[in-house]
Amino acid sequence: MKTFKIGGIHPEENKLSASVAIETLSKLPNRVVIPLSQHIGAPAIPVVEKGDKVKVGTLIARTSGFVSANIHSSVSGTIVKIDDFADAFGIKKQSIEIEVEGDEWEESIDKNAKIDRTFNLSSEKIIEKITEAGIVGLGGATFPTQVKLTPPAGKKADTLIINAVECEPYLTSDHRLMLEKGKEILIGIQLLMKATKVNRVIIGIESNKPDAIELMTTLSSRTMGVEVCPLELKYPQGSEKQLIVATTGRELASGLLPIDVGVIVQNVGTAYAVFEAIVKNKPLIERVVTVTGKSLKQPKNLLVRVGTPIQFVIDSVGGLPADTGKVIAGGPMMGKAVSNLNASVTKGTSGILVMSNKESKREEMENCIRCGKCVEVCCMGLQPYLMMKLAEKSMWKEAEEEAIYDCLECGSCSYICPSHRPLLDYVRYGKSKVMQIRRERSAKK
Repeated sequence: MKTFKIGGIHPEENKLSASVAIETLSKLPNRVVIPLSQHIGAPAIPVVEKGDKVKVGTLIARTSGFVSANIHSSVSGTIVKIDDFADAFGIKKQSIEIEVEGDEWEESIDKNAKIDRTFNLSSEKIIEKITEAGIVGLGGATFPTQVKLTPPAGKKADTLIINAVECEPYLTSDHRLMLEKGKEILIGIQLLMKATKVNRVIIGIESNKPDAIELMTTLSSRTMGVEVCPLELKYPQGSEKQLIVATTGRELASGLLPIDVGVIVQNVGTAYAVFEAIVKNKPLIERVVTVTGKSLKQPKNLLVRVGTPIQFVIDSVGGLPADTGKVIAGGPMMGKAVSNLNASVTKGTSGILVMSNKESKREEMENCIRCGKCVEVCCMGLQPYLMMKLAEKSMWKEAEEEAIYDCLECGSCSYICPSHRPLLDYVRYGKSKVMQIRRERSAKK
């Protein structure tokens, strides 16, 4: 079975909600706050004002550049405020607050469950509709999808990889989406094939999802050029570089992008969003979120409207347990601790993980014993112990020479360290400083 070559770990899976069908969070909050920056790139620019009436699917903010994404209302009601609101991590971002009044959808959105395969659009028109729908990568990076589908001049993809790995512990939203929306996902893949003008598609799925592998293999057998690639269990296989190596054998040198080796990677959830945008004329206003944790009464996979408060979502599965120590946006490896439960679910919220006091407590840091385990598991071939030391000493020139910017921030080094050293924290800090220095240097040229 295929996998990537260097490093990797196998943390405890804890896929508590893998057998729980997707449930729509039909009850809506009284108000939603929709951030205008839910994607990599420039924030969207508001096209509505205080007092305006909106419906579900109404455009409320437009792209402000090539790397940006449209934002649509996820509810119907009245715009009450356009202001800065704190996100899940306490960072203030311009957002639009809407008072919810009923649930009236834009007439152009097809809410019929029937799948209509009769679409005949050019690749340019498909990309245009994806742009209009505000679709971004739903695997966590939230890169605007239309940008990936528009390679620079002189570069062309020959392979489209669908990332259905979901290697992050606890998260099961992609798994359930494949089991429940497999046909729709395949249509989304066909649309992406046409948009990118490729004839080869590889769907990468890890072997702990045998039911999804079986179903997607059966469905893809009816589509020319699409194959399912079962993958060995190894974290962080969902990372683009590792997935490309695992499925195609092509390796990306430092600084290269997937398109540089003829590949475009899209998340399986993104493929489903493309189906909805093209076939149903539905913008990206909701997504499947895994709400989970060992102490939760009812771990679930919920279809949640963008802008819904995180606390509101947690309350829908029984509320926070008494022993809660931390809430994570995402999974335990690459997710980040939530400091504001009143903040909104966004397009990039793949999971909400509730951890107990015992689980979330960090062990006391000890001296490095030079065991080399962090080096062994680093899938980028870096030396985390050294980069931590360089970051501690603010030795940015040396950190750059050690290619600290290549770190994926996967957390494998911190996970494996027997001395409980916060390697990722320091490497992440050092990487941000080095990237800032590189940007400043580039601006002076």
